[in-house]
Amino acid sequence: LALYFHSGEREEKCIIEDVPSDTLVIGNYKVQRWDIHKQDFLESAPGLGMFVTVTTPSAEVLLSKLYGPQGTFSFTSYLSGEHVICLQSNSTRFVAFAGSKLRIHLDIRVGEHFLDESVVQAKDKVNEVNSRLEHLIEQIHHISKEQNYEREREEKFRKTSEETNSNILWWAIVQTLILISIGIWQIKSLRDFFISKKLV
Repeated sequence: LALYFHSGEREEKCIIEDVPSDTLVIGNYKVQRWDIHKQDFLESAPGLGMFVTVTTPSAEVLLSKLYGPQGTFSFTSYLSGEHVICLQSNSTRFVAFAGSKLRIHLDIRVGEHFLDESVVQAKDKVNEVNSRLEHLIEQIHHISKEQNYEREREEKFRKTSEETNSNILWWAIVQTLILISIGIWQIKSLRDFFISKKLV
């Protein structure tokens, strides 16, 4: 997931990432500040920090840390589900004057284990091949976890759909019984009315 979004200073922006359990999540970000004279975003925002907070599906804070204007954060999920990742600048200016527009570039990678470049560039080909194999095995484990998580979500969705369909069927039966009862009552009322008026 790679994106950028605009934010005001001290304004908190959050994204939701659906993550399987026991999965490494790595986020890279860069903050640019709007320059009113150049009418463009500066390449960097020196002196400005970003406060990163990650909340689990059970509303537990998994990560809460202050970083610089450009940085990398990471966490490992222990629960499957929607993790909320929030970023907020820590402008030191007064709130009334902290109105600069910021552009935040964010790149989130789920389940990736990066190869150590020093190992990749090593002359020892056996170590390089071994390292690449370990990386591939980690990727296979991640794909397997993703598939299991998607299977669990699909099963949960199917159960919910079946319960909903069952409820709809019972509601339709109840509605039909009510309509039949009202019809019988109306016929009986009309019959009694006609008998009382001696029309029948």
